[in-house]
Amino acid sequence: MSVGFIMMCHTALDRAAQVARHWAESGAPVVIHVDSQVSAPDYARLTRAVADLDTISFSPRFRCGWGTWSLVAASQAAAEQMLARHAEVRHVYLASGSCLSLRPVAELVDYLDARPWTDFIESVTTADVGWTVGGLDTERFTLRFPFSWKTQRRLFDRYTALQRRVGFRRRIPEGLVPHLGSQWWCLTRQTLSAILTDPDRPTYDRYFQKVWIPDESYFQTLVRLYATNIESRSLTLSKFDFQGKPHIFYDDHLQLLRRSDCFVARKIWPRADRLYQTFLRPSPSEEPRAEPNPAKIDRLFSKAVERRTKGRPGLYMQSRFPQKDRENGKTSAPYSVFQGFSDLFENFEGWLSKAVGARVHGHLFGPEGAEFTGGEQVFNGGLISNPVLRDYNPRAFLTNVIWNSRGERQCFMYGPRDTQKINWLMATDPNAQISVITGAWAVPLFRANENFATIRREAARLQKIEVDQLVILRSMYVKARVRIWTMADFIDNPMEPLQTIIDEISPRATRRLTEAPKMMDLSGFGQFLQNLKNQGMQPRLMGDFPTGDDPRPSTTRRGRPYLVK
Repeated sequence: MSVGFIMMCHTALDRAAQVARHWAESGAPVVIHVDSQVSAPDYARLTRAVADLDTISFSPRFRCGWGTWSLVAASQAAAEQMLARHAEVRHVYLASGSCLSLRPVAELVDYLDARPWTDFIESVTTADVGWTVGGLDTERFTLRFPFSWKTQRRLFDRYTALQRRVGFRRRIPEGLVPHLGSQWWCLTRQTLSAILTDPDRPTYDRYFQKVWIPDESYFQTLVRLYATNIESRSLTLSKFDFQGKPHIFYDDHLQLLRRSDCFVARKIWPRADRLYQTFLRPSPSEEPRAEPNPAKIDRLFSKAVERRTKGRPGLYMQSRFPQKDRENGKTSAPYSVFQGFSDLFENFEGWLSKAVGARVHGHLFGPEGAEFTGGEQVFNGGLISNPVLRDYNPRAFLTNVIWNSRGERQCFMYGPRDTQKINWLMATDPNAQISVITGAWAVPLFRANENFATIRREAARLQKIEVDQLVILRSMYVKARVRIWTMADFIDNPMEPLQTIIDEISPRATRRLTEAPKMMDLSGFGQFLQNLKNQGMQPRLMGDFPTGDDPRPSTTRRGRPYLVK
């Protein structure tokens, strides 16, 4: 028993000649179809390259176009020639000129000998599997498609829309159930002969001539009428991306192709010298024979498709800039935002850096410029502190800070004095940890030596900004981890919230905080708030402060009740 190969060629004819010679010298007859659009000199070079092999012949040439009937007609003519000239052939294998044999022909022959009545062709109904890419599955069988989708796109779209508008539907020939699948099949002589000699073949051919992409449905449908045993899979390894375009294999895919255990692979890059040299070597393979299993490498292709469509989390590229709220992660790593802490505590940045071992910046979005840690003017990735450049695209500035320093936790200060254009970005970012002490912006005003009327106007402005920010942080769309304390509640017991924040930043650290950072002197702060009220400004975010010199609540306050049994 033997297998014969049909090769559909239109480019890289020198590589097609190499593969055809490999198969022929291994005892398998080959029929080659060359697209009639190939120039005469190129065709002549191909015929001369294999002229010394009697088992290689050339079928009548057709002018083939993508997704047109000509591809089916060419394969029909080549199959008829194969069956007529080579009576010893029991299976016919359809391949392309860009295919490459991955395993010795002897292994394929033995594999088919063990399955003499099995047809290997992917054949699924459109109702069962919706894997088609392009928007036409059932309609490709019920509408007419006389125009080429590749070269006559406008006519194709208009004629399709017209048929939909008038409600036109073609009658499917009686007894046929449309099926789809890969055009690269391996059929038994009995099944292929029955398809080619069927008395109803003219009817079927006329019908499929106006089906869209008939090379993916003609044999896939008719094989259901005659085959006794169908395995709905192809012995050829072919992978497609999310747009329906075939993946191309290069030299660095050598081990990947070996792992698949498939007999043939497409589409091979014509300049992949290492692949052709490795798989077309004359010595027989010493590797153990295995069942073809392209699923072994499906995981890698799935990852490649995901990387191609979604990119890496938090990475924004010019060639793949995502639409708003459709990013693969707004940022690339967790980070922490502290609002009000640097106003309430002295040298809070230094204390936090020692406590968590992270990179702690000042106000990255401060009005005077980005306050990078250590007073640096240039940060990772060439980011500079200039406020004009930063505020041109503050969203990109933040995402670049996180991306350029991934692997190291970033912390920075924030407040109502800073640029507010990134509030929604941070609030909807699952990587963000936002801790807010409301009203702490008033501490610098309390310590400022300014005209009180000026202080009152600034306090009113900052309070309005923080109120608007709190509306965002409390909205239903927030995905960040947000913690909000009033200033009065925080200074009443600062250790508990600080310990919670530290534990979240460094979850593996079991050390408990023994001391809090040094707090600003708030003696007289309650009176300062009362003066703001007296001047007509109502402070609403600081909490309940006494009007005396001590900002802490009275010590006569009763503790929490406990139930003792």
